[in-house]
Amino acid sequence: MRTTASQLRTYLTFGMLVLIVALTCATANAVLANSDASDLAPVDVIEVNGLLDEIVVHNIEQAIDRAENSTSQAVILQVNSIGAVVSAERMTQLFERIIKSSVPIAVWVGPTTARAYGSAAQLLAVADVSAMADGTRIGKTGRLLVTSAGEVSFGEASIILRTSTLDSKQAKKLGALKLTTTDEGVPVLRNMLLALDGLIIKGKTLHTVVDVKNETIQSTNEGSKKLVREATTARFFKLGLVERLLHTSASPPVTYLLFIIGLALLIFEFFTAGIGIAGVVGAVTVVLGSHGLATLPLRGASLVLLLISFFALAIDVQVGIPRFFTGLGLALFTIASLTLYRPSDGGDLRLSWFTLVAGIAAMSLAFVVGMPSMVRTRFATPTIGREWMIGAVGVAVGGVNPLGIVRVHDATWRARTNRSTPLVDGQELRVAAIDGVTLEVEPLEGAARDYREMRKPK
Repeated sequence: MRTTASQLRTYLTFGMLVLIVALTCATANAVLANSDASDLAPVDVIEVNGLLDEIVVHNIEQAIDRAENSTSQAVILQVNSIGAVVSAERMTQLFERIIKSSVPIAVWVGPTTARAYGSAAQLLAVADVSAMADGTRIGKTGRLLVTSAGEVSFGEASIILRTSTLDSKQAKKLGALKLTTTDEGVPVLRNMLLALDGLIIKGKTLHTVVDVKNETIQSTNEGSKKLVREATTARFFKLGLVERLLHTSASPPVTYLLFIIGLALLIFEFFTAGIGIAGVVGAVTVVLGSHGLATLPLRGASLVLLLISFFALAIDVQVGIPRFFTGLGLALFTIASLTLYRPSDGGDLRLSWFTLVAGIAAMSLAFVVGMPSMVRTRFATPTIGREWMIGAVGVAVGGVNPLGIVRVHDATWRARTNRSTPLVDGQELRVAAIDGVTLEVEPLEGAARDYREMRKPK
């Protein structure tokens, strides 16, 4: 049967349609085959470092809200914390928020040497997925909190973790971790992303790795082959500048040093009779230190003792001579420093010996050497042209043995007398000589031989 021109055109049109469909399918397959990690929904990573204070807890809740309102498919909390300083009720609220989150929440303790103690460790139990890097430890959970889902539990490891700690291998062996799909461990964050791939959490399947069919083979320097997987994009979120500053100031050693340095600077500024850089810096550091003191668990009696010690130290600063109150102030300061913090839920917050030695040494130098010298220099009465005072009569203001304060011609002077002839409060005296800003004095009667020889003839 002879084919007409009309039939030929029909066949050609049909063939073209088939070719177009084939090319379209091939293009689509090529696009799918060449898809990379950028096509996958991102995973938000939140750093949880230091003590869990209100700033960190609020930041975690904000991160969950942000993930629920965006395209993020999961949230990973990267934890390195020795405990919480918020109340148990506040931590329970955070746990409830994690449990009820519509976005899967994972907790990874890392990097290597990271710790998760106290309530920070309990985050692993309430999260949907938990894992640890090699070299990390969890434990010292203390009393396990109770949520709407029941008491926080680590399975067989719950009893051990209340008072002790476990490394990553021990925790995995005892079933304390919720990520058991990988045998190679989770040494870095990228491994955490790879391990999440394919998990079904809260009815959602996580896709954090490019399809296995698209894995590529690369050659190493030794010539061997290895599979290289592309993980989804990780979006890192940290505290803002102000929040980070306040969170850092709530660290036990930082709070201690900021507070005592700030008080010392304010005392220094008070005796310089003005408002300068030292006063401004002192005020700022005291405010930051006070924020830390309000955040951390303190012993109230130790804080009062610390304030009393500075009051005692300031007494001798005003006379420019380290005496009894300086020694008393340093003793009280040392006791207060040793007992300032109470244990948190993750363990003891006592200051390290390095911090204690640095703080005590700094205060000793400031109040024994620095500030008395500054006061003597700033407030000493000029003695140039005062030779006429030699031979003048005055009285002792307090004991002078061998150093003290005297009053001559209605003016207060720093004075020194011979050890053989000490003066008592109110005793009359005579000026024998002037040494810089210090008067060398002797009693009117019974002065030592060396001072009488120094007296100028009339």
